[in-house]
Amino acid sequence: MAPVKKQAFSDSAQYCVIAAPFGRLGILTELVDGSLMLSRIDYLPTSASLVSPKNQLAREAEKQFKAYFRNAHHQLDLPLKPLGTEHQQRVWRSIQAIPVGKTKTYGEIAKKLKSGPRAVGTACGANPYPLIAPCHRVVSAQGIGGFMKENAPGLYRQIKLWLLIHEGAL
Repeated sequence: MAPVKKQAFSDSAQYCVIAAPFGRLGILTELVDGSLMLSRIDYLPTSASLVSPKNQLAREAEKQFKAYFRNAHHQLDLPLKPLGTEHQQRVWRSIQAIPVGKTKTYGEIAKKLKSGPRAVGTACGANPYPLIAPCHRVVSAQGIGGFMKENAPGLYRQIKLWLLIHEGAL
């Protein structure tokens, strides 16, 4: 996820920014077919200004993320806006099945899905729901691998390391 640029959201969308142990989380909620859903989660630096949640779903998301930051085994259960191609969705579902404290390589996921490691990496980079579809649990065969390359690779690598340590995978 690239840091959010100033942009106009639809009238039904609301964006908040909450504190996280590694920086900030941006949370976009949106009304979809009459239901409030999570549209996107962004990893942001500590310099991002905090913005209080304005609706019930954003407040619930903040509550669940804070519970996860206290206990890596806390299960996140939030309604998600359907996004992504069929391949991306298959990758994200596969990643959601990786237990807390464990990792899989891009190649292992690719083999299971009859895909290629780069295609899995591309799907991870397009993931709108980090923490829920925990791409930080996907590593390269030679180390922790790249993570969200756009704009601030140092920040995203630090976040990946923090999450893997928090979950006991490192």
